[in-house]
Amino acid sequence: MPKLILLLTLGILAYLLLRALGPAAKRRDADKPRGGPPQAERMVACARCGVFVPESESLAGEGGRFCSEEHRRLGST
Repeated sequence: MPKLILLLTLGILAYLLLRALGPAAKRRDADKPRGGPPQAERMVACARCGVFVPESESLAGEGGRFCSEEHRRLGST
């Protein structure tokens, strides 16, 4: 009988220990960034004023890439 009580006590302690460590391990994993680092985007200079903008935000026009619709309309200098 004493061995059974000792075995139950150890089982309960192991359960409580695993339960206490479970959420902490999940929190540590949640803090890790997902995926790789963000990729750098190519920057291009506006043909009118020379300001650098990301290529995806620039506007293609006659004479190059521009930072805004107004500069595209005015063209390169």
